[in-house]
Amino acid sequence: MDKLLALKIFIQSVDSKGFSSAARQLNLATSSVTRMIDRLEGDLGAVLLNRSTRQVTLTDAGGVYYLKSLDILSAMADADESVSDRGEVPAGQLRISVPVALGHRLIAPHIGALLARYPLLALDMTLSDDIVDLLGERIDLSIRMGSPAAMETVVSRCIGSVRRRVVASAEYLKARGFPDRPMDLMQHECMCFNYGAPQQFWTFTEQGQEMRVPVEGQFKSNNAEVLREVVLAGCGVALLSDWLVKDDIDGGRLTSLFDAFVVNPNSASSVISALYLPNHRGSKRINAFIEFLTELLQLQSQPKA
Repeated sequence: MDKLLALKIFIQSVDSKGFSSAARQLNLATSSVTRMIDRLEGDLGAVLLNRSTRQVTLTDAGGVYYLKSLDILSAMADADESVSDRGEVPAGQLRISVPVALGHRLIAPHIGALLARYPLLALDMTLSDDIVDLLGERIDLSIRMGSPAAMETVVSRCIGSVRRRVVASAEYLKARGFPDRPMDLMQHECMCFNYGAPQQFWTFTEQGQEMRVPVEGQFKSNNAEVLREVVLAGCGVALLSDWLVKDDIDGGRLTSLFDAFVVNPNSASSVISALYLPNHRGSKRINAFIEFLTELLQLQSQPKA
């Protein structure tokens, strides 16, 4: 018996909740699917699937075997990709995790150019502001804002940096006045990114001198794009990435404050990092995406003509 084929048929039968639908997905006869499952159960000496006239469901033994089978086929796919990824051009599936706003605003509009450049690359992009478990979530590459904690099990590469700007709408500034000094922000509605900390500070640095300003307001969110919309509506002041608000500043919809300072939330770094597992060193797929994003970040930092 072809054990790998049997595992594929078993998994498809579970996912399709029936032998007939699994057969259609695999382009096999239904009788071939049922015979393979019967042989698999016979070899194992255990019933994997409960049969009914309407669907098949996992037995307790089948549930354990299903998870193990997924691991085996996933490991096989990884083995295939690790070989194909050492070819002349980037090829195969690349699973990446990127921050939500960065993915929406900066990366997504240029995905077409990336795929056209590398026609053998298949990209699976997850948007998340959370720290991801590269191994557990089977992520090849994670893009994070700020310098991550040093870990022996993860490779970290700096691929660029982000400038953050304190911004407000003309409507808000007309109603509340311009803050002349960073400390004046203590008297303003500061729309903060929700990091889970009870107290937030915006750190202003000028010529090596650092000033930490406690900030608070009526609204906070864990999504930078939501904060941008709230600030555009005239509700307060926010600290947002340059690439998120640059067009709003250029178009006069937002005003940038304290441009003489480097500003970051709390003790956060302005670094943008690429994280991947050590066994992915030399991956053509990963290097292709890092090169692509590095180019985007460099273009974004250039002033418009």
